[in-house]
Amino acid sequence: MAKKDFQTAKGGERTNLIGKPVSNRVLLSVSDKEYRAIRPHLEFLSMPHQLSLYEPNDPLEFVYFPNAGMVSLVIETEDGRTVEVGEVGKEGFAGIPAAVGMRKSQVREVVQIAGDGFRVRVEELQRVLRSSPQLQQMLIRYAVTHWMEMAQTAACNRLHDIEQRFARWLLITQDRVDSPTFAITQDFLATMLGTDRPTVSLAAGMLQKKGVIKWTRGQVQILSRAKLEGCACECYGAIREDRYGDGPLRQGKAFKQDV
Repeated sequence: MAKKDFQTAKGGERTNLIGKPVSNRVLLSVSDKEYRAIRPHLEFLSMPHQLSLYEPNDPLEFVYFPNAGMVSLVIETEDGRTVEVGEVGKEGFAGIPAAVGMRKSQVREVVQIAGDGFRVRVEELQRVLRSSPQLQQMLIRYAVTHWMEMAQTAACNRLHDIEQRFARWLLITQDRVDSPTFAITQDFLATMLGTDRPTVSLAAGMLQKKGVIKWTRGQVQILSRAKLEGCACECYGAIREDRYGDGPLRQGKAFKQDV
């Protein structure tokens, strides 16, 4: 048992108390001892599209560990405009402020690609962390890494053109959902990229002409991962290095979809 404490469990090897399998990489990466400490508090839930996990300034009651799907972190200005500043999938957790002792956040977090996962009450997580140093370290490292990603995203949204930003967003999303096809609308992408629908439509058209993606109503399919990486700016490489190079979850797999 001692040896297994330092190995990464595989998806399906761990479950919550009612037998729901765990695919979240944070929960799969902690030792058996620390997983047993948090297991009783893992409440399984479906995470449908547009489910709001947090609203600005509302009390943080839960921390969420997605199994599948994607959560978008969104900033809204006083005039109603919104822009995505970060994403969370099964590589991490939603509710970072709660993991470091804060009880409110200025960021809206909403499910943009449906999935499922687990939630833990903040007070229960804080209690578990007192005797779980590995889990505590992983959550803190993830928080720092996620802040670095948000900074990179802010720079990208300001300095790079829409095609590069669109390509970066698609790559990051594929990394999180483990699929080349996902449901998405142009209106949503315009909101996430801080632009308008015609601009997104133009960028999508350029990527389609290059044979990179196939865009149908409400769905995008990545046809060539390699070509898509060639269309993205250096921000994607920087974000992926933060996440999987020396980041907290280095077991994240690289995609080998095509050449």
